[in-house]
Amino acid sequence: MNIKDLDTPALLIDKNQVIDNISFMQKYADKYKVNLRPHTKTHKMPYLAKMQLEAGAKGITVAKVGEAEVMAENGMDNIFIANEIVGDIKLNRIKALNRNIDISFGIDCIPHVKDIERVFEGQEKKAQVLIEIEIGENRSGIIEEEDFISLVNYIKGCKNVNLKGIFSHEGHSYSAADLDDLKRIFDEGQIRTLKFASLAIELGIDLEVVSIGATPTSIHNLPIMEGITEIRPGTYILMDVAQGNALGTYDRCAASVLSTVISKPTDERVILDVGAKGITMQTRIKGICKTEGLGYIKNYGVNIDKVYDEHGIIYNREFRDKIQIGDKVEIIPNHICPVSNLYDKAYLVSEGNVLEEVSILGRGKLV
Repeated sequence: MNIKDLDTPALLIDKNQVIDNISFMQKYADKYKVNLRPHTKTHKMPYLAKMQLEAGAKGITVAKVGEAEVMAENGMDNIFIANEIVGDIKLNRIKALNRNIDISFGIDCIPHVKDIERVFEGQEKKAQVLIEIEIGENRSGIIEEEDFISLVNYIKGCKNVNLKGIFSHEGHSYSAADLDDLKRIFDEGQIRTLKFASLAIELGIDLEVVSIGATPTSIHNLPIMEGITEIRPGTYILMDVAQGNALGTYDRCAASVLSTVISKPTDERVILDVGAKGITMQTRIKGICKTEGLGYIKNYGVNIDKVYDEHGIIYNREFRDKIQIGDKVEIIPNHICPVSNLYDKAYLVSEGNVLEEVSILGRGKLV
């Protein structure tokens, strides 16, 4: 089937470009002798996660317990949940997974550990946790050294919790002003993460994992410092407008949304059959990942100007004159991660032809 024969909107993934993107990141990790643990929240597809593992990834990262369960059900047995897990319901689900696979998850305070210690009482395998270090994104994670020391010492007194490592995420790298600023953010984040790793060693803990990562820093092949053991980029496999802007090209964007022109009500306005429910309203407002509009139309060089729930609107007279009612166009989303969560399936394509359908089994797994 040619992609133009698909009903729309439809999520397309270029297989050859995905393979190239996977290979690129694996070579980067291998170059610096660190493990690659890709964040699969980008695609939510066991199919693509298996491709990443087959190429050499150590394991996978997920954001939610539900994503971990889906990946485990489909053969993944080395999973890290890069998030703090709170509440007995979720901890009991992790406890069940822990009986059969290697699963670890994030913490950043003693109350987290108290609950884990209680829920895992009587289990043959300890809970495997990583402490998150805040390195500038201003989200979750340990900030003060004294809090880290208190947390490590508390874990040392636990019988059901094992401190496997520490992790950080340079999410603020998306807003780097330029490549020099990007390198500064990356270096400062690594130095701060390694400082906490050294603190753990001083406290008698031999960390198995010191994990960092984000796509903007990874796609630019920035040097990884000695002592880092793992990287966790996610978006690199599919890429998007924001990452394309950071890289200076959309050539490595493997995902697009196929959409149909359904109306041309004025001499400059074009209406597409996909809106916020199919491409989101997300934008990046500053830095190397800054986006213009709400999605980029491949081969036409124009952006979507406005979206409603089910409509995308473009104001461009030249584009309007080129396009006809019923024509289909491909949109590169500003941010691919939430877009993957909006579709039940994706179409794996090559040179304009559909190769197969891939179920997005992690869709909607928000708990």
